[in-house]
Amino acid sequence: MIFGLFKKKNNNRAIVDRQYETLTAAARTPAFYLDLGVPDTVMGRFEMLSIIMILYFRRTKSSGVSGQEIAQEIVDAFFQDIDHSIRELGIGDQGVPKRMKKFAGMFYGRLESYAAALDVSDAVALAAALRRNIYPQSDETAPELDGLAGWMMEASPVLDACAEDTIATGSLTLPLPGR
Repeated sequence: MIFGLFKKKNNNRAIVDRQYETLTAAARTPAFYLDLGVPDTVMGRFEMLSIIMILYFRRTKSSGVSGQEIAQEIVDAFFQDIDHSIRELGIGDQGVPKRMKKFAGMFYGRLESYAAALDVSDAVALAAALRRNIYPQSDETAPELDGLAGWMMEASPVLDACAEDTIATGSLTLPLPGR
């Protein structure tokens, strides 16, 4: 019986890979960096991928078992990707767990604050949370992130309207800015 659980994950591999590739490609959309104020830096890319993942996870929280299993595997892939990136930046094996814990805390903190604003359709609070997270040392020169918050507010209900089989097949796409 326990071996059946592992087999199920292997059957999801192609679906997870396809969906994760689609989500990461969306996070690389130039408009986020050129038009919506996200800095094109390592941390800016982390922030944008986190935003995309948060929107995806908000959609999948109401999915059936297969959609939630796929979402969990995508969470795993996301954190494996972060682990790999940290190692590529030259962080030693002993420093990786500490940094992973920090990134996980950052991600789940963002999930909580963005979800709270999205749940009540508060674009002002969402823009403030985005600015606080994307520009932590911000001053008056940090860009306002109203456009990014507006895009998230528009994308969330579009994702909510996606059919369950779209989730189960790893075919979910996000509406992208400027399209």
